[in-house]
Amino acid sequence: MSNVIADMRRDYTLAGLDIADVLPDPVQQFRRWFDEALKAGLPEPNAMHLATVGAGGKPAGRIVLLKEVDDTGFVFYTNYESRKGHELAAHPVAALTFFFVELERQIRIEGTVEKVTAEESDAYFAIRPRGSQIGAWVSHQSDAIAGREVLAQRQQELEARFEGKDIPRPPHWGGYRVIPSVIEFWQGRPSRLHDRIQYAKDAAGAWQLARLSP
Repeated sequence: MSNVIADMRRDYTLAGLDIADVLPDPVQQFRRWFDEALKAGLPEPNAMHLATVGAGGKPAGRIVLLKEVDDTGFVFYTNYESRKGHELAAHPVAALTFFFVELERQIRIEGTVEKVTAEESDAYFAIRPRGSQIGAWVSHQSDAIAGREVLAQRQQELEARFEGKDIPRPPHWGGYRVIPSVIEFWQGRPSRLHDRIQYAKDAAGAWQLARLSP
């Protein structure tokens, strides 16, 4: 039996994208596309692929959720002692990818990474559901465990510990901000001749636009 995946390709015909169509600021352009994804009812449009640099320069990827975006960058929250936390400590650079398949759109972001302030992490942690707050204490993220019962036992212990109390943010949990240096907007087009508009920061920190070949 052939190992070749059957050709299930689709042609992309919904829209086009030109430099004349986009806003001068890529973060505002991101907001435009993100808002359109929300209005279209896409499931979890804030889900994004996060790529980091692992041991020996090997890439590692996983899906995380975008929680904030402003002129300074794109913010997500996680366990600082997880695999990605260790990788970001050693190599504070990352790439993000959003894929809005129903809109035939992709957004790619590359940049440096920094932790958000403790105050920002505290503020976000305070509005999380209580179960998620407990979960941040329960999980030693990325560590090997004997079985799910380990998590259940920790959960019971911590629910008893914090019963009737506000749950503080664990010191090992908080946010990262990806500060973009490159942002690319991809719109699917027929015959795989896709539209790609890239914003890249120059030495002076100004955004320069270019159309890329598909």
